[in-house]
Amino acid sequence: MKYFINFLTFSRIISAPILFILITNLHSYGLVFIIFFLASISDYLDGFLARKYNLTSILGEILDPIADKILIVFSLIGLGIAMESIFIGGLTSIILAREFWVSALRDMNARLGNVNATKVTFLAKIKTTLQMIAIASYFIALHLGNALMIFLSDFILLLATIVTLKTGISYTIASFGIKKEG
Repeated sequence: MKYFINFLTFSRIISAPILFILITNLHSYGLVFIIFFLASISDYLDGFLARKYNLTSILGEILDPIADKILIVFSLIGLGIAMESIFIGGLTSIILAREFWVSALRDMNARLGNVNATKVTFLAKIKTTLQMIAIASYFIALHLGNALMIFLSDFILLLATIVTLKTGISYTIASFGIKKEG
């Protein structure tokens, strides 16, 4: 079972460049949606199985969020290129900057023995889910050629970016022990 769980995590990493090629070169959005949907489901499934069978590991805790980020970044950059969208490119840049910042905070907190400051929160899981929903909805919209769905996808991606920034700010506050006045 442990190998299957690791396979699910690695499948997200491997599917990311495949999705990028399908998005940017072949514009096969129906196939892209199916692959992305399966990869997104594997995110839930590997964590569920690891907890159910008590097979959580340090490697899994590290690789799982990295696999998510790789899948999301390849997909968003591919969408930005394929759609020639400054909007998607700009929001992707903000999301990437936050990910780099939080990675730096996690490294700093690991060195300082303050790992709880950047432990994955429920809101961070919502952030990842919103990002995946936005991406999946773009793929469906492009497959159907539906402009309204593209607009809704833009809105969901904007919402995901706002939540992404909120979690980054929360991790920053926790990392530096900033007290809220009130």
